[in-house]
Amino acid sequence: MPSEFKNEPFTDFSKPENQQAMEKAIQEVEGLFGKNYPLIINGEKVSSSQTFVSTNPSKTSEVIGTFAKATKDHLADAMNAAQKAFKTWSMKSAQERADLLFKAAAEMRKRKHEFSAWMVLEAGKTWPEADGDTAEAIDFMEFYGREALRYASEQPVTKIPTENNELTYIPLGVGAVIPPWNFPNAIMVGMTTAAIVSGNCVILKPASDTPGIAYLFAEMMHGLGCPPGVLNYLPGSGAEIGDTLVGHPKTRFISFTGSMEVGLHINELAAKHQEGQIWIKRVIAEMGGKDSIVVNSDADLEDAATGIVASAFGYQGQKCSACSRAIIHQDVYDEILPLIQKKTEAIVMGQSKEQGNYMGPVISASAKKTINNYIEIAKKEGQMIVGGQKVSEEGHYIAPHVFKDVDEKATIMQEEIFGPVLAISKAKDIDHAFDIANNTMFGLTGAIYTKSQDVWERAKREYHVGNLYHNRKCTGALVGVHPFGGFNMSGTDSKAGGRDYLMLFTQAKLTSAKK
Repeated sequence: MPSEFKNEPFTDFSKPENQQAMEKAIQEVEGLFGKNYPLIINGEKVSSSQTFVSTNPSKTSEVIGTFAKATKDHLADAMNAAQKAFKTWSMKSAQERADLLFKAAAEMRKRKHEFSAWMVLEAGKTWPEADGDTAEAIDFMEFYGREALRYASEQPVTKIPTENNELTYIPLGVGAVIPPWNFPNAIMVGMTTAAIVSGNCVILKPASDTPGIAYLFAEMMHGLGCPPGVLNYLPGSGAEIGDTLVGHPKTRFISFTGSMEVGLHINELAAKHQEGQIWIKRVIAEMGGKDSIVVNSDADLEDAATGIVASAFGYQGQKCSACSRAIIHQDVYDEILPLIQKKTEAIVMGQSKEQGNYMGPVISASAKKTINNYIEIAKKEGQMIVGGQKVSEEGHYIAPHVFKDVDEKATIMQEEIFGPVLAISKAKDIDHAFDIANNTMFGLTGAIYTKSQDVWERAKREYHVGNLYHNRKCTGALVGVHPFGGFNMSGTDSKAGGRDYLMLFTQAKLTSAKK
């Protein structure tokens, strides 16, 4: 049996040896710029007549690589390979499948800086953000490997004297895994390996903004002995490959993380019965949020301001758990604003490969355009106290923006922006604060700063989010510690990194034998 699960420690980059190792990894990945990357189908590298490029969002003139773009014919080949592989992979023992994850976790641990360097350059993550992403990917593999063994052990059923009864969890089949670009290692690895360790086979369609990290992972898995057809790597357009994959009659489940709009489209498409389909497709979806931090009148304001700024602007606000709304009790409203302003103005921006930068670029030109459109709306809905600074035009940079005196029903208080924009609203009292916190269609994460145990107990009952935090930031969930997933339009509350998660990739079978 494996040892008890423990979270992977983060790298201390204040140590010269760690700093030098990361700098070396970045240089090595930069040395790979411009390479061509194929599809991976049935364990084989496959070319395509169609390609697309991935660029460095910190410096868009730098081409990370050119990637093969899958067609419907490639998808058909991958589905056939996965269907064939499922017949044998599904019959492997939980131990064999878990061992693959443990080997992969150990390999990624050895190559931690390499994977992080890819995210620094392809996803625009700063060193700590990239390192945390890689640590989480390792955690997912270690945790889900142990979970697979737990699910395979004897399950509790009521005993009766006349029968031997057994409940087992068996795999579903071939699934589509559609991960996001913002956690291109952790979430991609977690979704993929949860499916694989449960005995399923996967067609992985990575985000088009971060295909390189997914390729690195898929290549690593095959190098460690992942059987052909179990993990197929198919980057491609959502309209062509994504919709075809979701709608395919042989697709048994879809695991998706991304925007609400795309998640709802996938759910609708998956619900439609296709000719030859013999099951109801299962959709596992995490679809974003509009997350708030509430500051009560008795809060430690220095601590609260620190948590708000860290939650709002870590990875440029491009987290579904990011704090895009601060809800401040009127008694401390004027006191905390200068603290938030000062901490935001102290943020250092620049290329994510430079260690001292706290913020890098947003992911793409389209993301930059969307965020800037919201900033123009915000200027009409609140008073800007931080923002408007000119930043480098070499990449997709947007300075952090903070707006105060924003109405609770304003656009920037309701719609997910997914960028470095923070809206601040004033609450008359704690009842009003809870009302504002719950007034969106989302329900992913939230936090409350208060010294009152009674208020915290009320928050646990009344603050309607899947992950609620007390006197700390609302980002930074740890595998096993903070099972992650939300309510309402934030998705299916899948609780990634929790003890329920593998159940979503399995089906329970009861066998009963007369004594």
